[in-house]
Amino acid sequence: MASDLFDLTGKVALVTGGSRGLGQQMVMAFAKAGADVVISSRKLDACEAVAADVRGLGRRAMAYAAHAARWDEIDGLIEAAYAQFGRIDILVNNAGMSPAVPSHEVSEQLFDSVLGLNFKGPFRLASQVAHRMKQAGGGVIINISSSGALMPLPAVVPYSGAKAALNAMTVSMAREYGPEVRVNTISAGPFLTDISKAWSEEARERSDNALGRPGRPEEVVTSALYLASPMSSFTTGAILRVDGGQ
Repeated sequence: MASDLFDLTGKVALVTGGSRGLGQQMVMAFAKAGADVVISSRKLDACEAVAADVRGLGRRAMAYAAHAARWDEIDGLIEAAYAQFGRIDILVNNAGMSPAVPSHEVSEQLFDSVLGLNFKGPFRLASQVAHRMKQAGGGVIINISSSGALMPLPAVVPYSGAKAALNAMTVSMAREYGPEVRVNTISAGPFLTDISKAWSEEARERSDNALGRPGRPEEVVTSALYLASPMSSFTTGAILRVDGGQ
């Protein structure tokens, strides 16, 4: 059965930005595949709502509010997850933001904020969890990047730069913490998540890619399951493009 290919029974997954969008889709997919899940974002009530859905599937879940750019809060998240479950087998660095601002108008505060959420925070979380995973004998890290790192668009220089750094981090950490820990990237294209509400009607219906449309959030699921499961045992340091063929 196809479900057997992605069996995550007995695994513990931690997903940042897990209360909505692609993060929520991955949380529910991991739970349906048998994993217990730690859901983190800045809004505890939103995390609790997703945690309730996970428990409804018969899995264990923990909601934890943390700012994914602040190292002290990230360290608290890690300690809470290990205290609750004793392990993290799958880490998904999903939290991020991509404000479009003309480069000459970017403030130092905005620059630092974008770099913090899309690279500084994920670096801290991945490095600390990868170290523990290696000591424990194994684990998987999935970094959610963007097609903007490979094909940068105007007015998103800090975001594209941060995601490019995330791609580089994936390759570096795969070598640093392998063979026990596998580290991969999903390079996401345009998806119809909450951010798409600010798009034009045309942008929500059509996209400049081979498929001619943006992705539906659930279309990230099989790529995440593949990278999270033993079915990708010979895949590490990879960038998997899920962008409709941009």
